[in-house]
Amino acid sequence: MKYRIFGKTNLKVSEIGYGTWQIANDPHMWVGATKEESKKSLAKYLELGGNFIDTAWVYGYSEEKPERHPSEELVGEFIKESNNRERVVIATKVAPANWHWPAWKTDKLSDCFPSEHIKKQVDDSLKSLQVDFIDLVQFHVWNDSWSDEQEWKDTIQEIIKSGKVKNWGISINDYQPSNCLKTLDTGLISTVQFIYNVFHQKPVEKLLPYAKEHNIGLIARVPLDEGGLSGKIDSNTTFQEGDFRSSYFSSDRLLELEERIEELSCLLSEEIQSVSELALRFILTHPEISCVIPGMRKIKHVIDNTAVSDKGSLSSTLMEELKKHSWERNFYPDDAKDPNMADTNFLEI
Repeated sequence: MKYRIFGKTNLKVSEIGYGTWQIANDPHMWVGATKEESKKSLAKYLELGGNFIDTAWVYGYSEEKPERHPSEELVGEFIKESNNRERVVIATKVAPANWHWPAWKTDKLSDCFPSEHIKKQVDDSLKSLQVDFIDLVQFHVWNDSWSDEQEWKDTIQEIIKSGKVKNWGISINDYQPSNCLKTLDTGLISTVQFIYNVFHQKPVEKLLPYAKEHNIGLIARVPLDEGGLSGKIDSNTTFQEGDFRSSYFSSDRLLELEERIEELSCLLSEEIQSVSELALRFILTHPEISCVIPGMRKIKHVIDNTAVSDKGSLSSTLMEELKKHSWERNFYPDDAKDPNMADTNFLEI
């Protein structure tokens, strides 16, 4: 496993991080995970050199048990039982108070992140994770229009002084990679988590150059396009009840995905064994990116994904070829759309 400096946090993180949304058996998003298998997968991840675990207050949330935070609790149990706190960098997220994912253009800071809401969620996460401090807490959505407001600035600086949180970051709105640059100019945000993959390449235009110049740690999420770039989903794929991908990948989208994966498969060689390897190496070829966080529910996923760190960068010729495979789109259902962005459906243009 190779490691990279995590921007101005100066933490050293493994190139392959561990995304934990999938392991929480989220009743409305990702279903099918078990606690036993998830803990074994986490153990294998640490055994193979991984040290960055990304979770969130909301992962696994259920209206029946709103006080529970299943993903954080599972991570906390694992770390305590294995006595590995000093080996891992823990990142979590504060959920927006109004439950808008992504944040709407008209949302105010007071709608999403009032001071007392931030403080309470940090305390919740500390309790769920069973730790004295959290290495990184991220706002789970963001609007750059909030960059000049003083409340969030005072709040996060107060929390840092308390010792509860070491660094603050932003998990920016899906498909809006520039909706944070003014906020980064404040100097108070150390990291950005953003969607980046072979299909969604827009972050390379503005975010990556900014991060390189200003030493911002970058976490690439959805690297396999919710499984689309795993090479294991085709037009015949069906999903379990409760798995959001049943709407994310409708029948016509599955057909187009299958065609695009066939095109990517033509780029495989003795050096590149699978589409998922190609997708992860595409991201890690950018030195500005600190780590990539695929979801890994099974031990096999952990073994396959962590092995990519040893494979190195792709050639400049192949990286240029992959630019042709950009597929800028998103699949938000109608009831999740921001009515103020009806023409673009959240896409940054």
